[in-house]
Amino acid sequence: MLILVSPAKSLDYESSLNTESGTRPQFMDQSETLIERMREFSPPEVGELMGISDKLADLNFGRYLDWRPRNTSKNSRPAVLAFKGDVYIGMQAETFSQDDLDYAQEHLRILSGLYGLLRPLDLMQPYRLEMGTKLTTDRGNSLYDFWGEMITEAINKQLRRTKAPALLNLASNEYFSAVKPKQVKTEIISPVFKDCKSGQNKIISFFAKKARGTMSRWVIQNRVENPDQLRDFDLDGYYFNEAESTPNKPVFYRDEQ
Repeated sequence: MLILVSPAKSLDYESSLNTESGTRPQFMDQSETLIERMREFSPPEVGELMGISDKLADLNFGRYLDWRPRNTSKNSRPAVLAFKGDVYIGMQAETFSQDDLDYAQEHLRILSGLYGLLRPLDLMQPYRLEMGTKLTTDRGNSLYDFWGEMITEAINKQLRRTKAPALLNLASNEYFSAVKPKQVKTEIISPVFKDCKSGQNKIISFFAKKARGTMSRWVIQNRVENPDQLRDFDLDGYYFNEAESTPNKPVFYRDEQ
C-alpha cells in the first residue's frame, strides 16, 4: 500500500538522526516559486495571511529569506524526521531501522503546502505554509489551485511503480483535498479512529492524529501490503469495529483511557 499523511506545524532540527540518507524533493522548482511569492509579504502580512501570531510570522518570514534551492546537511533534514506533530509522535520514525526507512521511502508520502509531495527521506528546510492557505499565485487563488493535478499525478506514478493495491489515506481533510480522488488509479482506504469518552465513541482530534501516525508505523514495520490486513491493527488499545466499518472506511475503537 501507499500511505498518505499530513505534515506538522511543529519541527525538530536539533535531535540526532538515525540515518545519513537524504534525497531531493521532486517539486523543488515549484517550491522555489512559492518561496519567492512568500518573500513578497512583510512579516505582518505573513501573519495575516496565515492567521498566526507576530512571533510566528517573524520566524517564518526569516525562514522564507533563509530558504535555498539547494539542500545541505546544515540547512535541511529528512522530512519524516523534521516533522514533530501528533502524527509523527505516533509514527516514531526516529526509531526506524534503515530497512524501515528504505521501505517507507517507497510506501509513504507526506503532503505539503510548500513541497507538494515529500518522500520520507527527502531533505526539507524549515518552513510553515499550510495547504489551506489562500495564497494567490499566477495559477489561482489558493495552494490547491497552485498544485492542481501535480500531486495526484505523482501519487499515481508511485502506485504504478510499486503496484500498490490501495492508497491508505491517513491525511487530514485539509491536505487530502489537494488530491483528486476520482483520478487516483486504485482503491482509497480512509480509516477512522474513535475514542470512548464519557460513554460515547467519538473522533478526538489529538488521539486521531496520533493514531494515524501509529497505523503508519505499524504498516511500515510489518510490511503490510494487503488492505484486508488493516483490520488486524491493534496498537495503543485500538481494535477494529466491523459493524461500523465499510471496505473503504474501516473504523477503529478504543475504550476509555
